[in-house]
Amino acid sequence: MKKAVLLLTFNLLLLTLSAQEIALVKYKGGGDWYANPTALRNLIAFCNNNIGTKINPKPQDVEVGSSDIFQFPFLHMTGHGNVFFSDNDAENLRNYLISGGFLHIDDNYGFQPYISKELKKVFPDKELVELPSTHAIFNTAFKFPNGLPKIHEHDGKRPQAFGIYFEDRLVLIFTFESDLGDGWEDPEVHNDPVDVREKALKMGANIVKYAFEN
Repeated sequence: MKKAVLLLTFNLLLLTLSAQEIALVKYKGGGDWYANPTALRNLIAFCNNNIGTKINPKPQDVEVGSSDIFQFPFLHMTGHGNVFFSDNDAENLRNYLISGGFLHIDDNYGFQPYISKELKKVFPDKELVELPSTHAIFNTAFKFPNGLPKIHEHDGKRPQAFGIYFEDRLVLIFTFESDLGDGWEDPEVHNDPVDVREKALKMGANIVKYAFEN
């Protein structure tokens, strides 16, 4: 137990020293973790220009089971297909989240059934709960009175944001039926209207700001 406490304390120190860093999560299972290759770079630029962050403009890729994730207070994960967490992956991610880290998972369409199953390995006793439109994450740098914005249409379903809490702290947000990452990509990738792309970037900035401040 003492060793575990010391490990968590050390991890928290790493997170503090790397106060403004973002990384993309690599995972097993065959899913395209590398989807939306320009998305994080553009989100970081938007945050640095609009909400006063000083994030490294070049996000790194990190394996979910690697101790390297503890260098980053904010992790982003996306894809369309299958996800698989080994026992080590799940334990590592859990330790990261309960020691101060934050994970944003963005459904790039078709991701939900796979990631929901794997998250039960990380937090067997917890469920994803929908965040209401009044949650602070929708009212930080930019106001979203109706909650998560719709960026890309897939199945005609409403966009939803789900979270997992640990000791009253939101440690993870899963954005579903919104496709924020597509909206962050270079304009010519999806040819989104300016206002749609702006909504995606603003919502992304809210998530980053919330994660850095809570």
